[in-house]
Amino acid sequence: MAEKALKTSTFAWEGTDKKGTKVRGELTGQSPALVKAQLRKQGINPTKVRKKSASILGAAKKIKPLDIALFTRQMATMMKAGVPLMQSFDIIGEGFEKPAMRTLVNEVKQEVSAGNSLANSLRKKPDYFDDLYCNLVDSGEQAGALETLLDRIATYKEKTEALKAKIKKAMNYPIAVIVVAIIVSAILLIKVVPQFQSVFANFGAELPAFTLMVIGISEMLQEWWFIVLIGLFAFGVAIQQAHRKSEKFRDWGDRAVLKLPIVGDILYKAAVARFARTLATTFAAGVPLVDALDSVAGASGNVVFKNAVMKVKSDVSTGMQLNFSMRTTGVFPSMAVQMTAIGEESGALDDMLDKVASFYEAEVDNAVDGLTSLMEPVIMAVLGVLVGGLIIAMYLPIFQLGNVV
Repeated sequence: MAEKALKTSTFAWEGTDKKGTKVRGELTGQSPALVKAQLRKQGINPTKVRKKSASILGAAKKIKPLDIALFTRQMATMMKAGVPLMQSFDIIGEGFEKPAMRTLVNEVKQEVSAGNSLANSLRKKPDYFDDLYCNLVDSGEQAGALETLLDRIATYKEKTEALKAKIKKAMNYPIAVIVVAIIVSAILLIKVVPQFQSVFANFGAELPAFTLMVIGISEMLQEWWFIVLIGLFAFGVAIQQAHRKSEKFRDWGDRAVLKLPIVGDILYKAAVARFARTLATTFAAGVPLVDALDSVAGASGNVVFKNAVMKVKSDVSTGMQLNFSMRTTGVFPSMAVQMTAIGEESGALDDMLDKVASFYEAEVDNAVDGLTSLMEPVIMAVLGVLVGGLIIAMYLPIFQLGNVV
């Protein structure tokens, strides 16, 4: 019961100010009575206070990594400005439109107000704050430099999410066009081809092989389209479940995507950038190199890089230089290895790794732009072959009939 009473909600209120003017707004509080008391302190006579119900669309909005990045940036800004931690939670929570995000901020606030450290409070929300995030916050609290660490975490999250967005941009466009092409082709095969088929039945002549093939596909889809649709859906679900539950399948997928033409190169550079960005952030936070490599392996996002980082960790723990160990894995590009060597020799490893991350993030950006430009003519060609092929197959018998006449 105590926990339930502590939960805060958003209330919509209406009332009049000291001049008698009608005013309205929203306020977070634990109960309508407390909200009314807060309004009266501000000189407002509340006439109506009701709990604001989340809309169906608003409630469906899930918390995304970008929301966590925004929360971190706002926390860093508040703390740098000298705003107390508990007051920062109130200000930031009210600023989010997503009810789920408001709830998350309020729950973290309640944990901190109960006497827990910020890092331990965040650890109770592992779906949103991973080990790397919590460990960095913990380091900041222990060193008395939480605002600095939050700023670094915010920068790390922002750049990481920007990198993910670039990769999604490269993938979404061709996938969307291919899906549209398949839908259009299916409509033509199920609805349009049968109309031509009834016309061809009166020709009394043998149809071209290409036309017969298209008619055969059309007849199959007309009879079995529902089974085909269920089969495709089941295949997609099976792939998703295999990826979620089978480590071997995920590892095979991680290795396979790096071997893809063009796309594989983009994902490889993105993984290098993620490695350098994560290691630079953790090392700059004062985390020992061996411990930092543990966090880097967990944030690698690809089993090839995870295994390479774990090997590097094992080598470094025995006294080997970081750059030499990176070279022996055969995974990291020579430019990243050389920059790491310079950083180790000059005592500015975090700065050099940051430069490596920025370089490969720029490389990914350029590669994505190049891929988008390349995909446009390729996609138009694929659409032309699919749709144009179906149309040609239907008109071939008509052309032949014209030649006979």
